[in-house]
Amino acid sequence: MNYYAHESAVIDKDCIIGEGTKIWHFSHIMPNCNIGRNCNIGQNVVISPEVTLGNNVKVQNNVSIYTGVICEDDVFLGPSMVFTNVTNPRSAIIRKNQYEKTIVRKGASIGANATIVCGHEIGEFAFIGAGSVVTKEVKPYALIVGNPGKQIGWMSEFGQRLNFNKDGYAICSESNEQYILENGIIKKVKK
Repeated sequence: MNYYAHESAVIDKDCIIGEGTKIWHFSHIMPNCNIGRNCNIGQNVVISPEVTLGNNVKVQNNVSIYTGVICEDDVFLGPSMVFTNVTNPRSAIIRKNQYEKTIVRKGASIGANATIVCGHEIGEFAFIGAGSVVTKEVKPYALIVGNPGKQIGWMSEFGQRLNFNKDGYAICSESNEQYILENGIIKKVKK
């Protein structure tokens, strides 16, 4: 075993867990999950069957990641944020064959107590503010806040708000990397 699991964690059969990953108190990893290297799974986390987490994913306390969710590398899931997996759940109607796929792309961050309604893609390096409710696709680098979530700006790969000049360029205040905004699409300028 090349990962750490607290003695109170439950890891079901046929899971793949990468080197350097840590699984903390009272967390449950259900069957057939694939968890990458150097992930941190906080306490009281449930990862449902067949979920995939990339490398270096940070899952804070009290998060449930349901079947149909894929998180790519370097994703941050804030405390008590929520994924759904069925659009129209009813207790008396079994809809396990209707789970919808939700993809969280590389480097995206989802804030505390946010809700991600299933069947949507969160673009790379997107930033979902605490308490937001995402009900549609999110563009790469987009800053989303509110209920329902609305885009109010753009974020850098370092998580800093980008302010674009009249020519469509912005510089990250932390990394000094430059970005360009063209036709609603952000690209990092290569040096």
